[in-house]
Amino acid sequence: MKEKRFIYFFNEGDSKNKKLLGGKGANLCEMTQIGLPVPPGFVITTEACKAYLGQKKKGLAAELVEQVRGAMEELEKRTGKGFGRREDCLLVSVRSGSAVSMPGMMDTILNLGLTDQTAAGLVDQTGDERFVYDLYRRLIQLFGTVCVGISHEKFNGIFEKAKKKFYAKADVDLDAGALREITKQFLQVYEQETGSPFPQDPYEQLELAVEAVLRSWMGKRAVDYRKQFGITADIADGTAVNVCTMVFGNRGAESATGVAFTRDPATGENRFFGEYLINAQGEDVVAGIRTPKPIKTLRREMPEVYCELENLRHTLEQHYREVQDLEFTVEQGKLHVLQTRDAKMNASAFIKTSIDMFNEGLISEREALLRVKPEMLAQVLHRQIDPQSTNAVLAQGLPASPGAASGKVVFDADRAESKGKLGEKVILVREETKPEDIHGFFAAQGILTSRGGKTSHAAVVARSMGKACVSGCEAIEIDHASREARVGGVAFKEGDVITIDGTTGNVYAGEVPMIEPEFVDDMLVLLEWADDISELRVRANADTPEQAARALKFGAVGIGLCRTERMFNQPDRLPIVREMILADTTQERQAALDRLLPFQRNDLKEIFHIMDGRPVAVRLLDPPIHEFLPSADEIQREINHLKELQRTVEGLADLPDTLLLLDPKLYAKYADTLESVAKNLEKVKGKNLAEQMIEAKETVLKKVRNLAETNPMLGHRGVRLGITYPEIYAMQIRAILEAAAEHITAGGDIVPEIMIPQVCTLAELQWVHRYVEQIHKEVEKQYGMTVRYKFGTMIEVVRACMRAGRIAGLAEFISFGTNDLTQATFSFSREDAENKFLPLYEDRGILQHNPFEVLDIKGVGRLMRITIEWARKTRPEMSVGICGEHGGHPDAIMFCHHIGMSYVSCSSPRVPIARLAAAHAKLNEQEYSI
Repeated sequence: MKEKRFIYFFNEGDSKNKKLLGGKGANLCEMTQIGLPVPPGFVITTEACKAYLGQKKKGLAAELVEQVRGAMEELEKRTGKGFGRREDCLLVSVRSGSAVSMPGMMDTILNLGLTDQTAAGLVDQTGDERFVYDLYRRLIQLFGTVCVGISHEKFNGIFEKAKKKFYAKADVDLDAGALREITKQFLQVYEQETGSPFPQDPYEQLELAVEAVLRSWMGKRAVDYRKQFGITADIADGTAVNVCTMVFGNRGAESATGVAFTRDPATGENRFFGEYLINAQGEDVVAGIRTPKPIKTLRREMPEVYCELENLRHTLEQHYREVQDLEFTVEQGKLHVLQTRDAKMNASAFIKTSIDMFNEGLISEREALLRVKPEMLAQVLHRQIDPQSTNAVLAQGLPASPGAASGKVVFDADRAESKGKLGEKVILVREETKPEDIHGFFAAQGILTSRGGKTSHAAVVARSMGKACVSGCEAIEIDHASREARVGGVAFKEGDVITIDGTTGNVYAGEVPMIEPEFVDDMLVLLEWADDISELRVRANADTPEQAARALKFGAVGIGLCRTERMFNQPDRLPIVREMILADTTQERQAALDRLLPFQRNDLKEIFHIMDGRPVAVRLLDPPIHEFLPSADEIQREINHLKELQRTVEGLADLPDTLLLLDPKLYAKYADTLESVAKNLEKVKGKNLAEQMIEAKETVLKKVRNLAETNPMLGHRGVRLGITYPEIYAMQIRAILEAAAEHITAGGDIVPEIMIPQVCTLAELQWVHRYVEQIHKEVEKQYGMTVRYKFGTMIEVVRACMRAGRIAGLAEFISFGTNDLTQATFSFSREDAENKFLPLYEDRGILQHNPFEVLDIKGVGRLMRITIEWARKTRPEMSVGICGEHGGHPDAIMFCHHIGMSYVSCSSPRVPIARLAAAHAKLNEQEYSI
C-alpha cells in the first residue's frame, strides 16, 4: 500500500490548493515558484493535522515522523547546513497556516535546532555572542510556553528584572552577558516547571513543535475565532505546518524585521504601509513588544532594501490581484519574504481598494463587488466622536482601527468576556495583546494598548473585526496589581468609563458624545453598482416618519413593513388607546377610535409624502391589545398603595395637609382632587375618595385579567382582533386610504399596500376585505377621486403556507413574517428558547445556528418555497417579500433570490448590507445550492 504523502517542498506544492497546504503554505509555494526571495522549506499538509487529531495515542505517528526527518535531510542538502550540527547549524521555524487566515490564533516557534552545542558553534561561526543568546532565550521561551505550557509570566518576570538590573530601556539595550544570564535562568525555569532539562536533541524539539502547532487547531482561541467568523469544516479543516529555514533580523544594525501592506489597511489609500524594527525578530513587531518605526523611514536607513520592497509590493499586487499583507526579514542587508496573504482590512478600506483597483484595471466590476462582504458594511456605519465635543484628550496613541467606542475599563480578556456576557460595554486595556486574548476582543467595544504599532496583533485583529483600536499609547502605565492605569497625574480604575477614537488615536476620560456616520462617496459608488446588478429589491421596516426618512437615506426602495401599533405608543396617544381597550361598549370604543384616527392618518400621510411614488406596506394591528395596558402586578401595587394610604389618613379631617406630610409625591399627583374633596369632607356621605379610586383601579384590574392569555403569541391578535373588534381595523383602513387621498390631492403619488397579519385561512381575508371595499368607496366619494391600493397578507402561520394557492386568489401580495413563522415551525417560544436551551443546542451541534438569527432554510425555507410556488400558480405576477429580522441577513437574501422573491425588507441600518447581498446573490446564483 502506497504511503500517504504529508509533505511538499515550497518549490513543488500546488499553490491553488489552500485546503491541503493552508493559505500560508500555498502562498510560500507560489512565491517560491515565481522567483521571490523565500527561504527554503516545506509544508506539512492539513491531512496530517486531521490524522493527528483523529488518533488516540499521543505523539506524532511514525509515518509522519519518518517523512519529516526525510524532508529535513533534503533541506540540509538544499541549504548546505546541518540540523543539530555544531558547524553551519541549520535552524528552522515552525508556523501554522489554515486555508483561511486566522492571524495569531495558532502557534509559531522560531529558532528550532538551537542547543547548548549548536549555540556554541554559532558563536564561533558568527563571532556574535549577543545574537546567539538572543536567539536561544527566544527559543526557550516560545518552546516552553507553546509546547509544554509554561506561563509567559515565568519568563517575562525574569526578563523585566534583567532589564532593570542592566539599566536597559529596551530589549536591544541588553548586551551579550545579560542575554547569556537570561538564557541560563530560562533553562532553569524550564527544568523546574517540567522536571526535565530543555531538549538537546533538535529532532525532539522539532517533533514536539510540530505536534504543538497541530494541537493548536483545537486551542480555545482558534476555536473561538472560527466560531465567531463562521469558519466551518467545509471552509477550513485543520492547519498545515510550515517548516522554514530561519533568517535573522536580529543580526545587528544591518538586519531588520517588519510587516507591510501593499496599501493602507485602515484607509485603503494606494501607498506602501508598514512597520519594522532594526535588530529584531518578527514576533517583536506582531506582538507589540516594542513600538516599531513606520516603513517610510526604512528608505533612509536601508535605501536599497526599501527599493526592493517597493518592487516586491507591486509584484505581489499584480500577481495576486489583491491587497497583500507581507512579512519580511532583512539579514545583514539581504531581503527575505516570509509570508504573504490577502490583507485583512476594515470595510472602508475594502470599499476604496475595490473602486481603485477596478479603475486601475486590476480587477473587474464583478470582482470589486464580491471582494466586499455584505456584513462588512456595518463597520462603515461606525459612530464617530462628535466634532463639537469639548472633552479634553487624556492621551494619544496610534490610530490602529477606525471608529469610536466607550466602555468600562477592564485589564484582562477573561474579565472582558464575563462582563460582556452580562451586557456591559467594556474597553480592553493591555500593554500589548496576545492571541490568547481573542475572547476578550469579541466581548469588548474597543481595544487600547500601551505598546505596539499599527501592525501589532491588537491592530490587525481589531481591524478584521471592525472594532475601534488605539495602540502604542505609551503615556499609559498599567498597574495590574491594583487594577488601575495612570496617565500623568490622572488615574482610572477598572470599571471607570473611557472613550477611545481609533480614527485619531485619542483617548478620553468618561463617555464622549458621538454622532451617526455619513455615507462615503466610494460606498455610494459600490452600492450603485450593486443596485444595477441585483434583481431582488430592498425595502426597509419603518414605523414613523423619522424612520421612513432614515430608510431613504440608506437607499431603501420602499417600506416593506410599517407597524401601525408603533404609532400608538407616544405619550399623547397611549391614554386614548387604553381608553379604547377598556371601553365597556362599542360606542365608547368608537369614540376613542375617532380621536385616534387623525393621529394615524397624519403619521401615514407624512410617511407617504417621504416615500412618494414608492411602495409602502402598512400592517394592521397585530399584537394582543393587553400589551398596551399596565400589567396586573403594576395595578395591584397601586391598589395596595392606595389601601395603605386610606388606612393612614382615615379619620383625619385635614386630609391634604396630612397627605402632604406623609407622601408629598402622591399629594402632588392628586392635589387638586384632594383639595376639592377636603373642602366638602363633612358633607361627603358614603364612599370616600380613596375608596372610589380603589374601586376604579379594581375595575381596570379585572379587565386586564380578563384580557390576559396563557399564550398570547398564539392567541387573540392580528386578524383575529380585527374580526372580533371590526371598528379597530375599520379606523386603520380609513386612516390609510384618507392619508393616501390627501397625499394625492397635494400632488403626490402613492399606492398603499394594506397588509393583514396572522391569517390562516382565506375566509379571514375575505372578512377584512369587505371592510376595505366599503371604506374605499366611502373615501373615494368623500375626496372625489380614485384612490388605488393593494390588498395582501403576511405569511406567518404554517396553515397559510399550505393554503397559499387559495389565499392568492384574493391577496395581491404576500410578505413572510419569518419571526413568527419560525416560532410556529419549530414550536419554540423565542424568549424561552433563547434563554433556556438554544445556546445548548448550538454548543452540542443539535442545531447549527439559532433559527431566529439565521434563517432555517431546510425547514422554514422549504415552507417559503412551497408557498411561493402555489401562490404563483394562482397569481403569476404575485409580489412576494420578507419582512422578518432575517430579511437583512446575507445568507437569507441569497436564498430569497434563489426562490424568486421580489423584495426583502429589513431595519434601515441593514439596508446597505442587504443591497450588496442582493448583488452577491445575483453574481453567485450559478454556484448556489441548498
